[in-house]
Amino acid sequence: MRLRDRVAIVTGGGLGIGRAYALGLAREGAAVTVADIETDAAAAVAAEIQTEGGRALGIHVDVSDPVSVRTMCEQTSRTFGGLDILVNNAALFSALSRKPFFEITPEEWDRVMAVNLKGVFLCCLAAYPYLKARGRGSIVNITSSSIFTARNRLAHYVAAKMGIVGLTRALAREMGDDGIRVNAVAPGMTASGTNERISPREAQAAAATERCLKRVQVPEDLVGTVVFLASDDSAFITGQMIVVDGGRVFY
Repeated sequence: MRLRDRVAIVTGGGLGIGRAYALGLAREGAAVTVADIETDAAAAVAAEIQTEGGRALGIHVDVSDPVSVRTMCEQTSRTFGGLDILVNNAALFSALSRKPFFEITPEEWDRVMAVNLKGVFLCCLAAYPYLKARGRGSIVNITSSSIFTARNRLAHYVAAKMGIVGLTRALAREMGDDGIRVNAVAPGMTASGTNERISPREAQAAAATERCLKRVQVPEDLVGTVVFLASDDSAFITGQMIVVDGGRVFY
């Protein structure tokens, strides 16, 4: 188990891809805080981890709220004795509507930025003292391969996800002296079970034909990369982005 005695937080861990990350980290030995704005979903994933013999805590978090995010980190440290890994997965996606940029209202733009970009910053800010206290740590930020193609008619989403790449690089520079690594993962279009409204099965099938590996991407395709970046297997990797999309885009 590569993450034995490590403590992790997965935001947006109650559903879809986030659930897969939480389960994958737990199966590698980490104690996992499953944090989600959907409190019942977070509790259900935590219970699933516990049923499998792991340690887990399910809590509510609104990543756009600094107080909520600080509470998430405090509860995690109090329950498990510290923090080693932060996976910034929470984002607005399935609730959005694809539309041209000129139909996006300023209020909708601000909400996407508050969750998808500012939320990542706030979580990193809140987690930093705990990671620094360990003298090491790993932050994995989830961006999107849509930053390369920008074909999804979600200008606010793409802009926020590109911002995550810049933030990842800046934080890697600033946190390196504390032994904290900061990397990003860029998933392709993924059949998560929670996003079929905005990414229907026909779109998933079409994306599969554009990949070198011609099949629909599923959450489990991403777990190995996240575990790798969270573990000591990537101990000398920081400030990087790994695209996991079956070879649809090359970076």
